[in-house]
Amino acid sequence: MIWVWVFLGIALAGLVMLVSFAVWLAHKAADIFSELQMLGDRAAEMAELVSKLELAQPAAHENNRE
Repeated sequence: MIWVWVFLGIALAGLVMLVSFAVWLAHKAADIFSELQMLGDRAAEMAELVSKLELAQPAAHENNRE
């Protein structure tokens, strides 16, 4: 009869560990998604700044004409 309680204790400890790991993993996934969203926002800001750049066309040199 003691073996039943031992196995139930092991199963209960395993269940507690599984739930704890699932909660930890959910928090880590939320952190990663938050970082990815921040990265997307920064990329959008960078794209907006780059779109405002006005690049001058290189002037044609007189010596390069053929």
